[in-house]
Amino acid sequence: MNPVRILIADDHPLFRDGMHGLLDSVPDTEVVGEAATGEAAVKSAAELQPDVILMDIKMPGINGIEATREVLSANPNTGILVITMLEDDDSVFAAMRAGARGYLLKGAEQAEVLRAIRAVANGEAIFGPGIARRVMGLFSVEKPQAPQAFPGLTEREQEILILIARGHGNAEISSDLFLSLKTVQNHVSNIFRKLQVADRAQAAIRAREVGLGDDPRQPT
Repeated sequence: MNPVRILIADDHPLFRDGMHGLLDSVPDTEVVGEAATGEAAVKSAAELQPDVILMDIKMPGINGIEATREVLSANPNTGILVITMLEDDDSVFAAMRAGARGYLLKGAEQAEVLRAIRAVANGEAIFGPGIARRVMGLFSVEKPQAPQAFPGLTEREQEILILIARGHGNAEISSDLFLSLKTVQNHVSNIFRKLQVADRAQAAIRAREVGLGDDPRQPT
């Protein structure tokens, strides 16, 4: 298996050195470059085509949020894992809306960082425990349901988007709707394209923001 190719984007040399040392100590990761500014991160991402970028938020020049947008605009398949000291709601959700697949706080255990890198490289969304609670808190907020919020989606796509917002995987959706797994995968791809999102986490957020996805099986 090829190692996960990683770009470290952070303006603190000590953090970059420490992360470089950690990643050099395991066989399935490879640091392909470092960047100390947002602009350098965007340029290095274009040149090096890393699998995962470890992205700080507060950097000289453009910040990590804007850098994330620019990187993903050029290459949507790049996995962005934000590692920062910031844990306020605005920073968390701005990073997610920009397309980050993961969000960890600096000071996370080494095993947690490695697990997050591998998950993001595999296309998963992952958050530290405190951040995950914030995300779930957003999802639990009562909002008026707006079934026609995304008129570009077909009725079936709306139905699948609701299940994505409830946390259902493709296999579970296939079983719930009596559809083949391939058909579900095609619908999910169409939903991502129409909503202009990169993954399930972003699609779920878009759905929840307009009130889609409230589970009638849950007590109110």
